[in-house]
Amino acid sequence: MPLPFNPFPPFEQMGPEHYAEIGLKCGLEVHQQLLTETKLFCRCPAGQYSDEYDAEILRHMRPTLSELGEYDGTALMEKKTRKHIHYRLNHHTVCTYEFDDTPPFFLNDQALDIAIELALLLQLNRVSEIHIARKQYLDGSIPTGFQRTTILGVDGWMPYGKDRTIHVRQLGLEEDSCREVSDVGHDRTYIADRLGMPLIEVVTEAEMKTPQEVAEVCQIIRKLCRSTRKVRTGYGATRQDVNVSVRGGTRVEIKGVPQIPRIPRLIYNEAMRQCSLLNIRHMLLERGVTPETFKWYAHDVSDIIHRHTDRPLNSLIDRRLLVRCVTLKKFAGLMNEQTQEHTTFAREFSDRVRVIACLTRLPNIVHSDSASELIHSTDWRDLRKHVSADPDDLLILVWGDQADTQRACDEIAIRAHEATVGIPNDTRQAHKDGTNGFERVLPGAERMYPDTDLPPICITPERVDRIAAQLPEYVWAREDRYLDLGVPPVLIERLALSPCAPLFDRLVSELRTSPTLAAIVLIERFTSLRRAGLDPEVLTDDVVYEVFRAVSEKRLAVEGILPVIKRMVPHVRADRSRMDEPAQLVTDTLADLSMAPPAPDDVVGTISRAIDMTKGVGRPFPSEEARCRYLMGHLMDTLLGCIPGTELCRTLMQQAAATAVAPASPNN
Repeated sequence: MPLPFNPFPPFEQMGPEHYAEIGLKCGLEVHQQLLTETKLFCRCPAGQYSDEYDAEILRHMRPTLSELGEYDGTALMEKKTRKHIHYRLNHHTVCTYEFDDTPPFFLNDQALDIAIELALLLQLNRVSEIHIARKQYLDGSIPTGFQRTTILGVDGWMPYGKDRTIHVRQLGLEEDSCREVSDVGHDRTYIADRLGMPLIEVVTEAEMKTPQEVAEVCQIIRKLCRSTRKVRTGYGATRQDVNVSVRGGTRVEIKGVPQIPRIPRLIYNEAMRQCSLLNIRHMLLERGVTPETFKWYAHDVSDIIHRHTDRPLNSLIDRRLLVRCVTLKKFAGLMNEQTQEHTTFAREFSDRVRVIACLTRLPNIVHSDSASELIHSTDWRDLRKHVSADPDDLLILVWGDQADTQRACDEIAIRAHEATVGIPNDTRQAHKDGTNGFERVLPGAERMYPDTDLPPICITPERVDRIAAQLPEYVWAREDRYLDLGVPPVLIERLALSPCAPLFDRLVSELRTSPTLAAIVLIERFTSLRRAGLDPEVLTDDVVYEVFRAVSEKRLAVEGILPVIKRMVPHVRADRSRMDEPAQLVTDTLADLSMAPPAPDDVVGTISRAIDMTKGVGRPFPSEEARCRYLMGHLMDTLLGCIPGTELCRTLMQQAAATAVAPASPNN
């Protein structure tokens, strides 16, 4: 059937009613690295990233049969690419386990506990015994060709909005893959520092109906994970796969989205692409092209192309390369159909040629629908005559060596045949501009098979009870509580997910510290200290607690909190044993900074001397208000941390009023 609306509305104009009209459904697969000391199946350190490497090894991947004697389609596709996989190794972060040269260690208990905690928070039906499986990955991202993975729970849920829940299909625990460095031609290079790090995979049901809902649900999962304070943060620590389908289509997976704000536009473009592909299928059907009637053929046209040395296309094609022409019967005029923003149907073919035939230098195809300057209209006429093509046939040129061009022709034909069916089951790569490109065919169940190196692991009720007793407060409940306490709204989410949240609760409940003051210091002021190169995290919660206790006992003014912390950070970094007695450490620091509260008479005397300093000689002041502002700045430096600013300002105003000085003449 044709598109419900054509052209597709711009991203900013798409509302829920538009997505409902095309039957959009989306699901999420969120991969979150866990904060453990070592990797999942070996004892190499986790979280140590470096582009430096001591050695490089080369491997070639080949598919293996599943336990049912079947090959996975993705594995067969990767075999076609004939890739040379290069791994860069740093001896600090990898061992022989990652390359399948030694058996795995037992599964990391620390990672398993964190995964169980998240399974509890997601209300999952937990398994009583976990079994390790192998999942084939022949793209080279895992040197062994498989990833060890397991499932901890199924059929969970999380709240969404006021009256909705999103169901969680399952939570898995698995090892991370390598970081890709480059992929050019038949050579793909990885660095193995991330390999084997533990991560969880949270899979939701396809219950989100708009791109914005997907982003919001992803934020909920992100907050839930971070609320445990046992997951890694930073770019790449969390990656999302988004499953997208429209009415009449099939599931397509957008892989490895690193940032949540990019999700809505990626889904919009994929929805547009799927609707466009369904529309193209409809146009082909009107032309009488079906999966059964589809026809194509290929010819070697090297002589014709190389004959015209003055053509721009020849500047791209070495004369030693083979040039082939693929004819797609009755496909003329379709290549310029828009499929995504700034993208046409032609890219579907170019991506397949790039990924599977490894013709990575762009442009890697030229087609007869294009008014490209690379090839003249007279050349297309000659080519059409040479290959006996009709006016309604599409011609596509590819160039390369014998094997690559043959593979390219086959992939062009496969992709064209898929167009007669509709939407192929693809895994798509997310691009920064919000569009996506072909990465591989969608894997099936055939890539999974049992791991025989590791025994099942029993999840005892005692273990679950121990973890359940220490579950964190749900992050949305914590945010509501902070809002009721009067924490500035701009700080609520940052505080709720911060490692300082337990300390904040202690300060407010035990010392009756102002929630606003505690939040500003622990979030905003600590952030400014980190930017200045002073990391307050070297101080324990007990040390910071004692600083606030000094304020509550009026041994320190609010304005003195940061100077005291600034003074302690370098001392503690040099000698961590000083934190063994936090109260004494704070007392000593107050003495070092001479921050003992002065007697009232001493404050009055200090203010009087400062006022006298501004009389007679010195800088002129145009008004009494300007003189007080100057005095306040001077006194804050002198009495910093010894007296609250509000009290100092009140005393200053009283003294200044009693000893008022006439405004200075502009001529003085």
